[in-house]
Amino acid sequence: MAPPEPTDTVPDREWWKEAVVYQIYPRSFNDSDGDGVGDIPGITEKADYLDALGVDVVWLCPVYESPNADNGYDIADYRSIASEFGTMADWEELLDALHARDIRLVMDLVVNHTSDEHEWFEKSRRKEEGYEDYYIWREGRPAEVGETTGDGTEGPDGEAPPNNWESFMGGSAWSYDDVREAWYLHIFDEKQPDLNWENPTVREEVAEMVNWWLEKGIDGFRLDAINYLSKVPDLPDGDPDGGPPVGLEGFDHGPRIHEFLRELYDRTFANYDAMTVAEMSGTTVEMAGDYLGEDGDGLDMIFHFQHMELDAGPRGRWDPEGFGEWSLPELKRITSRWQGRLGADGWNALYLGNHDQPRIVSRFGDDEAYREESAKLLATFLLTSRGTPFVYQGEEIGMTNTAFETLDDVDDPMTVGAVEGMLAAGVVDSYEEARGVVDYMSRDHARTPMQWTGSDGAGFTDGEPWLALTDNSEEINVAAARADEDSIWHHYRRLIELRHEEEVYVYGEYELLLPEHERLFAYTRTLGDERRLVVLDWSDEPATFETEAVDTTGAEVVVGNYEDAPADPDGAEFRPYEAVVYRL
Repeated sequence: MAPPEPTDTVPDREWWKEAVVYQIYPRSFNDSDGDGVGDIPGITEKADYLDALGVDVVWLCPVYESPNADNGYDIADYRSIASEFGTMADWEELLDALHARDIRLVMDLVVNHTSDEHEWFEKSRRKEEGYEDYYIWREGRPAEVGETTGDGTEGPDGEAPPNNWESFMGGSAWSYDDVREAWYLHIFDEKQPDLNWENPTVREEVAEMVNWWLEKGIDGFRLDAINYLSKVPDLPDGDPDGGPPVGLEGFDHGPRIHEFLRELYDRTFANYDAMTVAEMSGTTVEMAGDYLGEDGDGLDMIFHFQHMELDAGPRGRWDPEGFGEWSLPELKRITSRWQGRLGADGWNALYLGNHDQPRIVSRFGDDEAYREESAKLLATFLLTSRGTPFVYQGEEIGMTNTAFETLDDVDDPMTVGAVEGMLAAGVVDSYEEARGVVDYMSRDHARTPMQWTGSDGAGFTDGEPWLALTDNSEEINVAAARADEDSIWHHYRRLIELRHEEEVYVYGEYELLLPEHERLFAYTRTLGDERRLVVLDWSDEPATFETEAVDTTGAEVVVGNYEDAPADPDGAEFRPYEAVVYRL
């Protein structure tokens, strides 16, 4: 796994630019012991599968010790493996198995908050010496008539939370702790108290922990919710009409965020051949350069959210009215801004789905009449764009959204909190009125177990799965997909192989064609004398490709998702969700 050598055409080559990353949500990937929960030995069992698909990096969602208030993103011990996933020896075996196949391993870094069961929080709530300020504690304020905390966590009589900030999980961002007799901030679940990054000792502890993992041989980190580390001094009330959530302007890209990230980089990542990708909602392409590269904060890539917000309703992600509508020209505008305006040190993290988003074929494709065609189109888009592609488990077989008949069927605390908030505010009168947006947007869609076979348990488990399977596993599964040479799985495999073989798909310049076309998304990739044209009919209707911006004389089909792709794209009619790559 030596770093790539620079060339005259590509002087700034990096292994993480040339990689295809596969994200694993361990709880839902493969259960090796029949308890219904995926585990680390289960991932190791599938190392050959990952190798056959051709991926270069595994991003492993949290496997640290955790009470699972937010499925592992509430960490109780950063240096211990949760027993439900296995042991540290199991983790080391996985690392060795991946490295033996030239697959790198990236871990999740969750340091905006910990679990309230972390030793640091236990000591902080007791005001043990040195730990008093590890978290953000405040006294309450006098409550106005009828005011409550909003999340069911009551403070003393007549006392309200320190400000009006809301949590991403619904309700107040503050909870009262009876032990310390004070309020603590949690912009996520009440069991996820925010660390106080103003405290230099906290920053030292985090850096030490990061170096500990890098010394164990991992190849980098995905930095969770990292744009929230810095809070506005004095924690003023948020704009009641801002957000969501209310108060977002007080902790999103806060005043010391660049200082904190650069300090972390200098203490850790700068000293290793490590890849970093930061989850940073609210980041624009104009902001990104300050975070990326040596001239910025040292980050390699950013997961921005602009394309993830295309289909939200007027009142945000959980608006039960107006969700699900988006336009292709707007997606092209967002994509092209990020493809073309990051600057010399910038590099894209390419993704359409992950553990926090619904299934991509249900969201951006057609999971019924054109499931296979649209899933292949999405793969073509992802793997021929400029940047590092991230494939989430199950995308390679076209897994779909599921259905949640009652709120009891939902595990995700964000979805539950959103529905309960809608009910409390009178936005909806029943779960049925909220079900449309839940069945469209819930994070649980991505967390249903991986569908390996058409048997009971879908080959995921011999026991009762922790979250109900999607009911189409008999038809949609890995075994069936690998047996069919024309399947979505093989389309992903071929595109990954193509990306490895031809640097034009990695480093080539991107140029958008037909920016206002309602159905066609077309672009070129150019590197030296090599040029490729990608034509995507991103709709359920035929569309004719016509442009004078590119000469298609002598065009050669490289890969397509239908038989008999148009030999010459100019003037050709492309079928619904047809995706073709041409060599020009």
